[in-house]
Amino acid sequence: MADDVAPDEVDRIVAAWGRERPDLDTSPLEVLSRVTRLARHLDLARRGAFARHGLETWAFDVLSALRRAGAPYQLSPGALLTQTLVTSGTMTNRIDRLVEHGLVRRRPSPDDRRGVLVELTPAGLAQVDAALADLLASERRLLRALPEADRATLAHLLRVLVSPFDEAS
Repeated sequence: MADDVAPDEVDRIVAAWGRERPDLDTSPLEVLSRVTRLARHLDLARRGAFARHGLETWAFDVLSALRRAGAPYQLSPGALLTQTLVTSGTMTNRIDRLVEHGLVRRRPSPDDRRGVLVELTPAGLAQVDAALADLLASERRLLRALPEADRATLAHLLRVLVSPFDEAS
């Protein structure tokens, strides 16, 4: 532990387990309990950023998938399923709700007479862009304690840790 960083709740938990169960290696808690705690803080920050723009997390996920697709900001419902990892019924419900709010519209697919494309409306584009800018500002604040080089190292280490889970799914 660095001398300039005070002990945290995880340190107290690990010390207590070390006292109560000295027969167990509690070192995984030092990393993964902090990742869990960070994930909670990140989730709250993200929800707050999205809420300031009238969005829930699921709505941002769908709108941002469309935005990342590039102009004309449209994808098939199947492509949205792949990017957001939800069921077909859930996606249909989400698209319906976004249509009701004027953030997306359904268009006939030019490649499939029975198919549709989901497209961002100008209002949806403006809302997702504003929410993304707010999100990134919030996340920069969360990372401000880490120097840029440490951020790059942490990003690499987390990629190594997460990669096997992504490959399995």
